Amino acid sequence: MILPLLAAAAQTAVPAAAAAGGGHIRFADLGLHPDVFSIGFFTLRWYSLAYIAGIVIGWWYLLKLLAQPGAPMARRHADDLVFYATLGIILGGRIGYVLFYAPDMFLHPLRIFRLWDGGMSFHGGVIGTSLGLILFARKHKLDWLRVHDYIAACVPFGLFFGRLANFVNGELWGKPADVPWAIVFERTVPYGVAEPARHPSQLYEAALEGVLLFAVMWFAFWKTKARYQPGRLVGLFVLGYGIARFVVEFFREPDAQFRGTFIEATHIHMGQWLCLPMIAGGLYLMLTAPGRRTRVEPIAGTQSVA
Repeated sequence: MILPLLAAAAQTAVPAAAAAGGGHIRFADLGLHPDVFSIGFFTLRWYSLAYIAGIVIGWWYLLKLLAQPGAPMARRHADDLVFYATLGIILGGRIGYVLFYAPDMFLHPLRIFRLWDGGMSFHGGVIGTSLGLILFARKHKLDWLRVHDYIAACVPFGLFFGRLANFVNGELWGKPADVPWAIVFERTVPYGVAEPARHPSQLYEAALEGVLLFAVMWFAFWKTKARYQPGRLVGLFVLGYGIARFVVEFFREPDAQFRGTFIEATHIHMGQWLCLPMIAGGLYLMLTAPGRRTRVEPIAGTQSVA
């Protein structure tokens, strides 16, 4: 019952004034630009800074988590871990985007390497990062699932900054809307057609995937014993992200490349299809986590943690 109602609410026709963007904030008036600055051939983009900020702040927060009793790795592992995670994010995110959203790039392979043109998939980044963490854990003989638990608690930082960067870029906008905070983005319809006011779905995702999900993960780590049940935290993250993304997709504009396909015929987006296995996997990890609980032996020090 809930999902059809969300879809119906998001697709409800808006008044003509909203369809034409009358009386709403215009994105162009916000003074935002994808580039921070340009010097010669070098251009620094907010999207790049978002990745850097997410990785650096996530690394700093990881050190805070590792300082607590029962950590699955020592401080000395953190620097090496950042390399594996970053490589997984970039390679997995890009390859996932090509596979899930732009398979036509295989006809022009050089476009795959043009990361500065944009195009990254979070679901692909999750797969790439997970593979990187598994390789990292095997190299250092660590419990790969517990390593995932600690990394999952840090990911919302990157999601928050990434979605803000999407907003600054004026991309991944929402469906037409008549809510007071609707924004008139540019280039959302064919030239010559009035631009409608739209849901700022990028900010919805920043709030749900970044702020709210971080709060949930913070509570689970610091206020419960979830970190002593391998898979509990990563399961909570995957489940929480899957639900948040699935809901927000009802307010996002569908991917143009899937119009007229099976995906559009189902009335759910590609992002929602990719979230379904995340939701199922997250539930499985959380429900089975208590059975994986054993006596936790810290990597550094001699004191056991129950």
